Amino acid sequence: MGGDAGRAAGGCGCGCGGESRERGKRTRRRRPLFRYKKTTRTPLISPHRWRSLLRPPTDDPHRTAQSIHMLLSPPPRLLRALALSLTAPRRAQLVSSPGPPPPSLGFAASMAAARVLAAPRPNSLVSEQREVVMDTGPQGRPLRVGLVCGGPSAERGISLNSARSVLDHIQGDDLLVTCYYIDSAMNAFAISPAQLYSNTPLDFDFKLESLAQGFDSLSDFADHLATNVDIVFPVIHGKFGEDGGIQELLEKANVPFVGTPSKGCRRAFDKHNASLELDTQGFLTVPNFLVEKEKLAKPELEAWFQTINLNKENGKVIVKPTRAGSSIGVAVAYGVNDATQKAEEIISEGIDDKVIIEVFLEGGTEFTAIVVDVGTANNCEPVVLLPTEVELQYSSSSDATEDTIFNYRKKYLPTRQVVYHTPPRFPAEVINCIRQGVSLLFHRLGLHDFARIDGWFLPSPITSLPSAENSDKFGNTKYGIVLFTDINLISGMEQTSFLFQQASAVGFSHSRILRAVVQHACSRFPSLDPCNNAWTTLSRKLQRSKQAEATQRGKCRQKVFVIFGGDTSERQVSLMSGTNVWLNLQGFDDLDVTPCLLAPANGYFFSHDQDSNDSSRDVWTLPYSLVLRHTTEEVHAACVEATEPERVEITSHLRDKVMNELGPALSRHDWFAGFDVAYEQPIRYSLQQWIDHVKEAEGVVFIAVHGGIGEDGTIQALLESAGIPYTGPGPIASRTCIDKVATSLAVDHLTSYGVRTIPKDVRATEEVLTLVDIWDDLKTKLQTETVCVKPARDGCSTGVARLCCPKDLEVYADALRRKLQRLPANCLSRAHGVIEMPLPPPQSLIFEPFIETDEIIISNKLENGSARHLVWKGENDWLEVTVGVVGKRGEMRSLNPSITVKESGDILSLEEKFQGGTGINLTPPPATIMSEDALRRCKKSIEAMAISLGLEGFSRIDAFVNVRNGEVLLIEVNTVPGMTPSTVLIHQALAEDPPVYPHKFFRTLLDLASERAK
Repeated sequence: MGGDAGRAAGGCGCGCGGESRERGKRTRRRRPLFRYKKTTRTPLISPHRWRSLLRPPTDDPHRTAQSIHMLLSPPPRLLRALALSLTAPRRAQLVSSPGPPPPSLGFAASMAAARVLAAPRPNSLVSEQREVVMDTGPQGRPLRVGLVCGGPSAERGISLNSARSVLDHIQGDDLLVTCYYIDSAMNAFAISPAQLYSNTPLDFDFKLESLAQGFDSLSDFADHLATNVDIVFPVIHGKFGEDGGIQELLEKANVPFVGTPSKGCRRAFDKHNASLELDTQGFLTVPNFLVEKEKLAKPELEAWFQTINLNKENGKVIVKPTRAGSSIGVAVAYGVNDATQKAEEIISEGIDDKVIIEVFLEGGTEFTAIVVDVGTANNCEPVVLLPTEVELQYSSSSDATEDTIFNYRKKYLPTRQVVYHTPPRFPAEVINCIRQGVSLLFHRLGLHDFARIDGWFLPSPITSLPSAENSDKFGNTKYGIVLFTDINLISGMEQTSFLFQQASAVGFSHSRILRAVVQHACSRFPSLDPCNNAWTTLSRKLQRSKQAEATQRGKCRQKVFVIFGGDTSERQVSLMSGTNVWLNLQGFDDLDVTPCLLAPANGYFFSHDQDSNDSSRDVWTLPYSLVLRHTTEEVHAACVEATEPERVEITSHLRDKVMNELGPALSRHDWFAGFDVAYEQPIRYSLQQWIDHVKEAEGVVFIAVHGGIGEDGTIQALLESAGIPYTGPGPIASRTCIDKVATSLAVDHLTSYGVRTIPKDVRATEEVLTLVDIWDDLKTKLQTETVCVKPARDGCSTGVARLCCPKDLEVYADALRRKLQRLPANCLSRAHGVIEMPLPPPQSLIFEPFIETDEIIISNKLENGSARHLVWKGENDWLEVTVGVVGKRGEMRSLNPSITVKESGDILSLEEKFQGGTGINLTPPPATIMSEDALRRCKKSIEAMAISLGLEGFSRIDAFVNVRNGEVLLIEVNTVPGMTPSTVLIHQALAEDPPVYPHKFFRTLLDLASERAK
């Protein structure tokens, strides 16, 4: 089933590789040919060999290490020879807009054409960087940016997602990015762009020795940056990134960088120090108490509770680390004893050795605001964008304590527990106070380039805020109190982060706001004037060239409609997939891409019928800023809100106000190219009206709707009858594959190809809820002691559980009966993580034998320094794999299979699927686990199934594979697989030789759709 469907028979079957995993390498680890050291001599090679090394790294660690080393220390004479060998026609070919491949091209040729023709993006960054050397002549030259991510904090996963997003949106012909990673032990590495796309922290740490180029020390790393990049963009969140650590390292090496200097970071990052500084600067502050390691004095804490009029037995407070971000470690506590215990836990777990206890701001609403500096040189001129209100959605069925804070899960995972409003629904005076306060703080704290500042608005004062009585303090308004609580020096930069939400609301695309930040940072360093001027010259030249091409093309840009959403439990993954596809495709100059939300006609909160007819569904065409949300419910609500006259008037007024502040200031800079996101209203269509609209526009539809009508052939049949090209398989194949029983029957004749199917027992949910003689009947029919249950039409591990006894079935059925959003961790007899449940409950459930697979474990690093390695006993011979298939009908080609090393439990959790920082993805399976012959047989079996099922375009097949003989045990087929930034399909495309990057992969799928229509 779509969107990375649920695991059948013992695996999640999601194929997401944790949705945050990186590809493994099918080579035994070899010692890199070169190790970077300052004294290393560069071997003499020809310019031709040099250019081949500059291509994106392949799966060969030997080749990767050699390529990176040569990039780090290029011989000057080779650079000169290379520059002479590069011709203008080659450059023109690289920047030309791609057209569809000729009809005769198969998948392999299509992928090759995409590699050559698509506009140069991440994979060309490394190879293009050395072409320009240091030429700052009249033609200009690209700016060289060093992107540094990772770090020692628990926010490394967020850092990697941010870095991937930054790379997506700043690189180009005029700006070349080199990527670097710092691991948890503070070791620095040069990494390839492919690693950045596909790796999580565990992946990095496990594979760095063979895939990356290490530095002997951080000082050597800084010396390298000083000579190989023009400016550094740090995207390390938390420790070493925002506490002044990396800034001080760069300052000592005289390396320009984006963001606040080390002194300002130290002053603002520590929450307790920042609170003292705010008080000194005349701002209202939240009363707090500092707890330091081995210095916790309970009597003093009790006295503090009494001072601020809090009951020491149950007074409500927030306990959080002073030097950690992303709400990591933040907890609600009640009374002195509970607060003490939670503070000690933060310290004992090593999150921080200093903890701050604050008054809980009952009745308040949290907000966050992005501020950018638009001044010239070192003349600070901060402008605050439209702030965002964070509205928490309370649930009677969930834990009340969890509902009261904006925690890590609510910040970064798809959840209906939080909704964002940009601008806030506060009185105009309060919004003005927020913007004025953020601007003052940015200036007085000595912040640079950009930042994000969080705070609270309290409509009515509370007794525990004595400072609010002082009318001289900043933050008092006639409508309530404004408090500033957290200063984020390096704001999160994931695709839908606050930075992009707020920037797009005032006319900036992802690329334009990030480039504005980088260019402003450059203007602060006089030493970068020649580089900045050369960059501006080249940027203008490229812009003129693009404008000329656009004029010549006229209105010939291909219209593309990316549709996502739907009403199944997979809709949040669909939103992530659709957003990712939309952002990647809009980088092509010959495409005009429109994002579209498929939603119930009466909204998500009024319609729970998954089988509603087609006419009851709406499609909204979305403006840029409304796409950047975490849930489909939030997007839909924003669409409705955006059409309310009063809200439209308020938003338009505030938007104009901010843009009138930004426009004149930015126009003083030569590099500012204007705003590139227009203010538009969402447009609502019925599904049929939308199809008519697409047909009239002669558009192509990229389907990213997982489950439901997106995968059961409904949308495909409607588009096909209208003669509209679309991605993925046709109606018949889609209808077959969404029915797991029908899928098994359709491939049952392929036993000679090594294909087997898993027994299934389909039960109506109503029958399961009766719990009458079901367990024994299931065991008898399936001939198993352990059962895997999952909804018949859901994926993404929604409702997928391992049941070992009648009690487990009872707990599961009770959750369906009570319509719980999730099952808590370890509530079943076998250890497991949180299980997201489908809402509304499905009409039917599938039961299958739970297939025992061999556990793969990552060993700990030994005391003698030996690297971590895979531990695999190989007792059962079966592993779960997920495989992408791409191509024309009858010519489908299997990509390399992926296996995922899970951290815990039998089924991947939501965090393992969608959030960076967990799990390891191995693409293809290592030769130490699966033989070459078994891998070949596996891929042949997968291709046989794809052809037999009539698949075309692209799909994903989940299966168990016997590592000895390559025999395949089919789980399910997903005709609209997950396409999130870290989906396993991206990993598999990157495992191609050479790597196929996301924008080119999605373009290839789009071109296959257009070719099929012809």
